[in-house]
Amino acid sequence: MADPINLFFEDIDLGDEIGPVELVATDENVATFCELWGNPMPNRFTSQEIAEKSGLPGPIVPGVMSMAIMSQALTDWAGPESLKDLDLVFRQPVPHNKPLLISATVTDTRQEDGENLVECDVLMMGEAGERYVGGTALISLPSR
Repeated sequence: MADPINLFFEDIDLGDEIGPVELVATDENVATFCELWGNPMPNRFTSQEIAEKSGLPGPIVPGVMSMAIMSQALTDWAGPESLKDLDLVFRQPVPHNKPLLISATVTDTRQEDGENLVECDVLMMGEAGERYVGGTALISLPSR
């Protein structure tokens, strides 16, 4: 991962790759997230039985938690105040306790209204190539 302190707009090229960052959303991570989020438990995110009643194969990672995971991968790369927009499409439920790979590809760079903008396609996948979440991100970077 690039050091965000030393990352500048002029260093970015079309096709540059961010990541992949690998992590696992454990049962404990999801339960803690749901507690902090204020989502009453048990729920479809924490209970096998409730998830199955909802037509899911098992408990899933909340969409807002998936967004947070993807946001963190991008801000770890570009800096904490860099993320301007994140537009995601959820393709299938994100499972607990399995490796998740978050990556992005730079698709556009431009200067607009005094800002240095980097647009990326972002993706959260499983280790067998499952596409869980995809979309675009807009990042603002400083100049040299």
